[in-house]
Amino acid sequence: MVDIISRDGTWSFDGATVRIVPGSKVHPVRQDLGELAVPLHTVGGVSFEPDRKGGRLRLRLRTGACPVLRAADGRLKDAADPYQLVVGKDRTGVAEYLVDEIRNALLIEQVPEGPVDRFLLPGPSVPVSGGGGDGTASFDGETVRLTWNWKAEESKTAGGAVTLPLSEVTGVRWMPAIGLENGFLRFDRGGASATTPKYDPYSLDLWGLSKREYTAVLVAAAVLVRLSAPAEAVAPAEAVAPAATAPALGPVPAPGADDHDALVRRLRELGGLYEAGILTDEEFAAAKQAVLKRL
Repeated sequence: MVDIISRDGTWSFDGATVRIVPGSKVHPVRQDLGELAVPLHTVGGVSFEPDRKGGRLRLRLRTGACPVLRAADGRLKDAADPYQLVVGKDRTGVAEYLVDEIRNALLIEQVPEGPVDRFLLPGPSVPVSGGGGDGTASFDGETVRLTWNWKAEESKTAGGAVTLPLSEVTGVRWMPAIGLENGFLRFDRGGASATTPKYDPYSLDLWGLSKREYTAVLVAAAVLVRLSAPAEAVAPAEAVAPAATAPALGPVPAPGADDHDALVRRLRELGGLYEAGILTDEEFAAAKQAVLKRL
């Protein structure tokens, strides 16, 4: 088990799962998303970026694995990204060690870096709510509800709160406010609306005046999960089977009296991959060392 604790939060890795616990004063998106369990097969890479104050850990997930990242579409600020951790100078050594351990595990398990065709993480728990600007959106797993505040246009407030069953939703889009351009959270019903979000009763108009407006992305993510598999229960992250395309070597067993032969077989498998030219010298050495540590 490797743990790194900072004011920004805590990351731990047990060889199979990266557990992420946000700090108490982090961005509202990370606060509301809460603790995350990220199985190794969802990870595409990891890095540590040093700077004069310490550095930043970045966990890169496989494209399509996380509904929050899918909903954000690359528009999350670093502070709101749940897969980043700011590290102080006194923790840089541990951060680099954590990166090595995750990379070794990815190499040993032969986790592919490519995209996946379904969510491998469950997304935000429901009920979930978020937004700002001219109103708030909430979702309970079956129904979207939009409520307006005093800043909303009369075309929205005149009709009162909007209740939208998931069966009527064909898509959801989130865009944060950028510069002088307002953002939005929009729910499509049978096609894109030609009405601007300011006047559209199925859209929130996001002005970017508060960090909490970013939490609308969590509502979008929760809806995307249900739209992708409306008739299926969303399995816990640990229960989702990996969608691997490369040959998997299987998990490294914990040390024990009956494990020696399994570990020797693992070394032979790595040797075969090395001889076939699939692993470089550096990759083979790192993977071999990781297995030898468990003998």
